[in-house]
Amino acid sequence: MQAILHRHWPDWEGQVLKREGGWNNTTYFVEQGGRRAVLRIYDTHKDRTKIEFEHAVLQALAPLQLPFNVPVVIRTVAGDTVAQLQDGSGKYACLFVYMEGDSPAAQAVDYMYSFGDAAGILSSALAEVQIGRTPVYRPYYALAQAYPLCTREVIEQLCLTPPEPLKEVQAELQILYEAYLEIADSLQGLEQLPHQLVHGDLNASNLLLQQNDVSQVAALLDFEFCTFDVRAMEPAVILSALLEQPAAVRDFCRGFTRHISLSADEINALPLLMKLRKVDVFLHFVSRFLEGTDGPKVLLEQAVQLSAELNRLTEDCGWVQEELRRAKFRVQ
Repeated sequence: MQAILHRHWPDWEGQVLKREGGWNNTTYFVEQGGRRAVLRIYDTHKDRTKIEFEHAVLQALAPLQLPFNVPVVIRTVAGDTVAQLQDGSGKYACLFVYMEGDSPAAQAVDYMYSFGDAAGILSSALAEVQIGRTPVYRPYYALAQAYPLCTREVIEQLCLTPPEPLKEVQAELQILYEAYLEIADSLQGLEQLPHQLVHGDLNASNLLLQQNDVSQVAALLDFEFCTFDVRAMEPAVILSALLEQPAAVRDFCRGFTRHISLSADEINALPLLMKLRKVDVFLHFVSRFLEGTDGPKVLLEQAVQLSAELNRLTEDCGWVQEELRRAKFRVQ
């Protein structure tokens, strides 16, 4: 990593510490002369235009004086926001300003009202900004285009007659296959719902809390998958991870609806959108498995987790819709 700093960000040559975790990128903390930055290596693609769109969104948000931070890109000596590694991998890297803040504790929910408030403010801002570029990532409902390796035949074979390393989760794969079929046959109407730019991956791992008040969001992170999509997908992604936490759902909805008033059609579509999120994540990890990025263990673990989450969605998520309606009514 020192070589890429020397070549593209020579003012930041210093101590480099790898950060653990992360599915799609490798992250390093950089310290130099009392300053700190974050170096990101994009591991799952070699498409410069995807990164440049992400950075264009961040640059459009920067002047808006949002009440929370978003990533700030540090340009290379050539004035670019992205640089290609010279190790033959074809991967790209970028450098961000380090932002103060703490990741939420595993079971923490005190920040959910602030999270909803921040997500609503961001959604409102993303509806207005002018990017001047065409989004590269497809909307969530464009599964066939987003995951060309995951044809219906491939998913059927993988789930119904899994290879030996996945046989122990055949029951879970069956649940995922049924959800995939349901979603694949129910996507047409989504194109009629309101669309705008959405972050698309807001969750507890993509935010920071204020160090002196962990009930307040300090920053929203990782705009890598920001694209033009169904507006209601933003809260659907977040709420799909909160189904075992009714108080968290309530607080998030109250914060979010201060800024965004979803239509009746959008709220009615919420169960489908939450399932779509789970199926999308499944296809993401199936693609990584088929490409050889991950071994079978990763897909096995994801199958167990996602099938359990889908079971909770199938049981009943009408109460989540009701929380959104109540919160919307309170604002009005």
